[in-house]
Amino acid sequence: MIEFHYELDFKLADESKHIVWIEEVLKSEEAEMSQLDYIFCTDEFLLAKNKQFLNHDTLTDIITFDYSARRCISGDIFISIERVRENSQKYNVRFEIELLRVMAHGVLHLLGFKDKTKEESTIMRAKENEKIKLFHVEQ
Repeated sequence: MIEFHYELDFKLADESKHIVWIEEVLKSEEAEMSQLDYIFCTDEFLLAKNKQFLNHDTLTDIITFDYSARRCISGDIFISIERVRENSQKYNVRFEIELLRVMAHGVLHLLGFKDKTKEESTIMRAKENEKIKLFHVEQ
């Protein structure tokens, strides 16, 4: 089950389309889903989570908590809408595309993809781009 939670004045335009897309992302990686919760929030909200759970005092666009077992995906994905908006401007991409990138990024972490090294980041970015394209495929 995929659920969306909102801790700010923001809502996905079409939740059902995003659910179908996330299911396609998982299917494309031959993974099953148990429970996936997206929590859309402010910088302040996510910074508090970053300090509380990761002991990091920095702003971030996403934090993923993984509860998966093997290829059965389960987790909480916290996304700062403020960071996504700022990054979309910084990288000169539409907000909707940057949001898809971050949403895919969280799922990819749950699937075991990392982004700590340059090589891992290159693979992660390619996977993000591949998954974004799935959103635009006729459902």
